This record gives sequence, C-alpha cells and structure tokens, in this order.
Amino acid sequence: MNLFSFSLANIPRFHGSLLLALILSGCASTTPAPTVDRAPIQPAPVAATVEQVPSAPTPPVLAPSSAAAVATPSDREVDLKVNALMGLQAQTDIWERIRMGFAMPDLDNDLVRNREVWYASRPDYFLRMTERSRPYIFHIVEELERRKMPTELALLPFIESAFNPQAVSSAKAAGMWQFMPATGKYFDLKQNLFRDERRDVLESTRAALDYLQKLYNMFGDWHLALAAYNWGEGSVGRALARNRAQGKPLTYSDLRMPDETRFYVPKLQAVKNIIAQPEAFKTVLPLIQNHPFFKSVPIDKDIDVEMAAKLANVSLKDFKALNPAMNRPVILAAGTPQILLPWDNATVFENNLQSRANTRLSSWTAWLAPRTMKAEDVAKEVGMSAEQLRAVNGIPPRMLVKAGSTLLVHRPHQKENNVAEHLADNGHLLLAPEVVLRKVFISARQGDTLALLAARHGVTAANLATWNDLKPNVKLTAGKKLAVLVPSKETKRLSKTVPASGKGKKPSSTQAKSVAKPAAKPAPKSTQRTAQR
Repeated sequence: MNLFSFSLANIPRFHGSLLLALILSGCASTTPAPTVDRAPIQPAPVAATVEQVPSAPTPPVLAPSSAAAVATPSDREVDLKVNALMGLQAQTDIWERIRMGFAMPDLDNDLVRNREVWYASRPDYFLRMTERSRPYIFHIVEELERRKMPTELALLPFIESAFNPQAVSSAKAAGMWQFMPATGKYFDLKQNLFRDERRDVLESTRAALDYLQKLYNMFGDWHLALAAYNWGEGSVGRALARNRAQGKPLTYSDLRMPDETRFYVPKLQAVKNIIAQPEAFKTVLPLIQNHPFFKSVPIDKDIDVEMAAKLANVSLKDFKALNPAMNRPVILAAGTPQILLPWDNATVFENNLQSRANTRLSSWTAWLAPRTMKAEDVAKEVGMSAEQLRAVNGIPPRMLVKAGSTLLVHRPHQKENNVAEHLADNGHLLLAPEVVLRKVFISARQGDTLALLAARHGVTAANLATWNDLKPNVKLTAGKKLAVLVPSKETKRLSKTVPASGKGKKPSSTQAKSVAKPAAKPAPKSTQRTAQR
C-alpha cells in the first residue's frame, strides 16, 4: 500500500506531528523484539494471604450525582481515548502503555483522595506491589488491548491481591484475580488435586476478563461492573432496583453498599492516578519494559516441578512464580500441557528437554484408592511412609481416605506411562473422619431390659449384648452396670442422668479408657456459604 495515499480525512483527530512520525517510520513495526527483563522475579511467599488494606474512616457524605440509566445487555466494545495511539508509537515501559489505554471515566470524590493519601504514604508497599506485577502485567495489557477493554483493568490485581498469585482470602478466594471456587468453576477454571487454575497466570486472566466483560455488558457502566465483580452481580442489581424504586440516581456513588465495595472503585482510581502521575505523589515506579516477560513452552510427558526448574536453569522460587497453579510437586502433561518460563530460559528448557527425550522425568504418579482406608494402610500398599503420604497429599490426622480418592504416590520404577487425562483433570482427595468411640458405663433400672436401655441410648440391643458379653434375653437387675460404646462427643451427654418416666434413681457413670474404631458413616458435610467470587 502506498503510504502517501493516506489523507487527513482517513485519520481524523491525529496530530500533525504524529502523522509526520508515521510517514517517517515507513509503516515499520514498532513492537520491540522480545528480550529478557533482567530484574529478578519477585513473587510473594507461596503460603501468602492477601495483603489487606485497612478500612479508611468514613468521609463526609457526598452530594448525589446525576442519574444514569442502566444500559440493556449487549456486546460492547470500549472506545479508547483520542490520544490512545497503541501500535503507532513504541512505549518505552509498560506504565506508559497502560496510560495510553486509559478509557474509563474518572471518579473524583473524597474516597479517592483518601486512598491516594493511603498509598502515597506507603511508598515501600506500593513499590513492592508494582515490582510483584513484573512477570504478569505485560500479558494482562496485551489481553486487554486485544479485547479493546480499558487498560485500567490491568491495575485491578493491585486491589484484589497486591499482584500475588498465591494470595488466599479468608473467604477462600484465590489467585491474583481472587476467584471463589464456585465462580472459578463457572468460568472453567479447573480445581483438583494437581492444580488450581484460579492461580494460573493465563487461565485466571482469561476468566477475569471474561467476567468483567460480562458484567460490563450487563450494567453498561465500568464502575457498576467493578462493584459487581467485588460484591456480586445480584447484589448490584438489587441495589439499582432499590434506587430506581426510590427515584434515586443509578450510579456507583449513589448506591447503598458495604464499605468494602464502597472503597473498591476509589482504590482502583487512586492507583490509576498514581500510575498516571507518579511524580505528583512522590512515587517511583520500577522500570518494567514493554515486552513479554515469559514464554509458553509445551510439555508432552509428566515432569517433577524441581526437574522442570532445573532443566530451565531457573530457581524453584522463580519457576513457581510463573506457574503458581501447581498443587503438587509434579506437573502432569495430560492436565497441564504447557508451562511458563522467562523468555530466554524457554530455549534452554526446550534444548535440555530434547536431550532427555528417553529419560523418565517424574518420580510421582496418581493412585486411585480401591476402598476406604486409613492413611497408614494406603502407605503400606504404595510403599511410602505414612508421614510422607500425608504430607504430599495434605491428609490431616485422624482422617480416612475414601474409596475413589486420587492420591499422589511414588512412581514405581517399572511404570513409565504418564498419568491418564481423566485422573489429571478430575483427581480429588475425599476424606472422612475417623470417629473415636469411648466406653461409657451406665446402670440398669428396675424393669429395664436390653431393648429399653439400647433405645434410651441410641444403640442396638444386639450391640449392647455383644459389648457386655450378655445373651439378648438376659434379665437385668437394678443397678447392674453395662458398657456402651459411643462417639467421644456423646460421652458427656450419656454420662448425665437419663430420667425414666420421671422416676427412678440417677444412674452412676464412670468413664473407662478410649477405644478407637472407624466411623460407621462419615460426619455430615458442613454447610458452606456461597460467595460470588
């Protein structure tokens, strides 16, 4: 195409200087060649939890803004600002690229100023967050631009997790985008024994942007979409309906909401303002260059995590920072067909992997429990110590491994096959408590029979006879002591007086030694509160 065939009418709103720069560039690609960002990865500790930002004091009530109608659901593309010149000039660092893609309306109120002061007064914390984003933020920006979404959303993990992919909240939300288990499953994030894709860099980013785009299509407003991401779409919908019924404005600032959600968008706006003008807040941003940090490398055989890091010539800490979804010390090719590595190390890994094409790279495999068993019995069957089996599979004390459970065990030397896809994708550990039974002594009353005593204490007459070595039709004398085996939590209740038609003496009760027995049936599952994310 003849570059000079362009007319100014074809490129409205471009400055003349930009046009001149475009002509001189000869339409050459301005994307810099991938090189390695030499600064080391600085991930958060593996067991870290979300760094909490303390609640700020409630500022004065703000004047309500004008009403805004909620748009009907439709697929929307967000137009970037006029000065968003992506692809027409090379940004030297990722922050400049993010600034060029800002497209959300600004929020300006006392809550934003409150959060600006909070972040600006903690430069070490802000620097730690921005450094932690180094391996991930280029990929997020690329995805946002590809979807034509505002690049402010690349800053959302600062608010959610301080860019810590290993973050876990008190509500069990996980990863740098903080997905709850149920919402993660809705957006196809696999969660099983071997991996949790809520922490996966590629998959969690894909799911988060899918979710945010869905919410924007639903509400037609980015501030409402962000409120729904934090609070839940149902909660935002009800708050809007309440305002509509009361004739109140339908904007984010005018909704009645929990404090966490009320500060959510102001936090993002405050971070946006600091990124936009760091010098105004006396903040220094680390140089994060505008090029890919990692490269995706395919694997076709199971490989230990430590072995993969060794073949890539990276530290185990750095490897886990790019591959935080791994739950166990092995990567199963059937479930995780690719890994992420620093750009230059990817080539090192591929060369080393090729040179070991005929070498077994995994010392672990998956084992399916054929029946409900104690961990000690499983350990004997697979040739491991009970302590090691519990540690690698996360089996707590006094828990049984239920039939159908998948466990990670040592791979026998003769076994060379990779773990099958159905186990790699669906492996789950199912546990049941080992109930400890205690022997409690009770006293028979006048006229008692084994059947009456058994019914009174919730056991069978046959068991009562067996425990006391009695015949089923034995005649009991008043005051005769009998042993009853009950779960330990029932001991105290059974040791109390059990009246019989308001008459009779208090039965004497003493406790004997505990007897450990497996549970007849597992304890009921506790009810869990469903959260949005």
